[in-house]
Amino acid sequence: MQRCLIKYITNLLVTFVTITSCSKDSDEIKTIKFWAMGSEAEQVSKILPEFEKKYPSIKVKVQQIPWTAAQEKLITAFASDNTPDICQLGNTWIPQFASLNAIISLDKFIAKSEIVKPVNFFSGIWETNIIDNKVYGIPWYVDTRLMFYRKDVFERAGFKDPPKNWDELFTLCVRIKETQKTKDKYPIFIPTNEWNSFIIFGLQAGAKLLKDENTRGNFSSKEFKEAFDYLIRFHKENLTPFGMMQVTNVYQAMAEEYISIYFSGPWNIPEFKKWMTGELADKWATAPMPGYLNEYPGVSLAGGSSLVIFKDSRYKDEVWKLIEFLSEPEIQLKVYKVTNNLPSVIQVWQDTSLSNDIYMKAFYQQLQNVVSAPKIPEWEQIVFSKLQQYAEFAARGVMTTEEALKKLNEDADRILEKRRWLVESKRGMVK
Repeated sequence: MQRCLIKYITNLLVTFVTITSCSKDSDEIKTIKFWAMGSEAEQVSKILPEFEKKYPSIKVKVQQIPWTAAQEKLITAFASDNTPDICQLGNTWIPQFASLNAIISLDKFIAKSEIVKPVNFFSGIWETNIIDNKVYGIPWYVDTRLMFYRKDVFERAGFKDPPKNWDELFTLCVRIKETQKTKDKYPIFIPTNEWNSFIIFGLQAGAKLLKDENTRGNFSSKEFKEAFDYLIRFHKENLTPFGMMQVTNVYQAMAEEYISIYFSGPWNIPEFKKWMTGELADKWATAPMPGYLNEYPGVSLAGGSSLVIFKDSRYKDEVWKLIEFLSEPEIQLKVYKVTNNLPSVIQVWQDTSLSNDIYMKAFYQQLQNVVSAPKIPEWEQIVFSKLQQYAEFAARGVMTTEEALKKLNEDADRILEKRRWLVESKRGMVK
């Protein structure tokens, strides 16, 4: 009887130790939630097993978020204390989530890192992640806008090389129009329902888009007005169609010579390759943006996506290991090959898959001269809802440039009213 009791107690102890051991092992596995956008989520999931093999105690759970719903979903997650540990954020979204105190500064991690160093990234792209002298995101992939064009059309107009400044660009467009001898085609496409070109050319002219510590619009400045007038002139002289009502498929329009120049980003390269086939395959190219005067390449916008750590994450150290992993050159190259997203790490551009790509060379050049848009949460509201509206009015002659920019300033000031109050409060002006 005593032997049976001892055996029973022994079995209980073995079972308890086994359960405790399993529970301990389970606790050691840390699962971090990674929200990624669109196809990036699906593709990066194929690479993450390599990370989990390197760090067996860390598991990564990827959730795919549609780009169209991402911002709203993230705001909802923040309001309900249900944010992921790590997320892919568009560079223009960084200011919004930094101002909400939803994401953390990464400076302490960067200071100790052998992988993530500012010098490893394009300086203009890195700068987009800095708010109030603190780094809130690490560039994951990059993009910018430059010129897509028809080489054969340029040559017929007497231009062997793409234009390097504003004067050359306008002269080229006039000559293309003359060689086409038809009103049914246009040399260039500057749609009023895309704000980027107006901002890029404004920056090239030296415009400061906002003033008074980013609390008021500065679109009536001499510099921005010059750029705005320059682009509107293409509309007034019938050198560009207005927008999507006339160009429903930009790739087809380029293939049919309906347009010959379009400012866009790297995401369009695969699409142009699909449309420009056969005898058209070598008739198109990419080139950096023309500059204001003698600057070449002219400045363009810094774009792309960055990786951020949310404040409520319990596994910040583990998330940083994932960010370092995704910043390693060999991993950046793998991500590029499965997503076509341009690497943020400069070293990766030495790989022949990029250095020998005739379309990528222009992007590498352009990425040397990019700047960020104003880093405030209200920026997208200003350009999407207001700048595009007044560009359309000016292009159609409904308003003069002066009237359009005055109204744009007024609307920007209204949008920035709360920001202005906060800034003035800090100065002690509001009691």
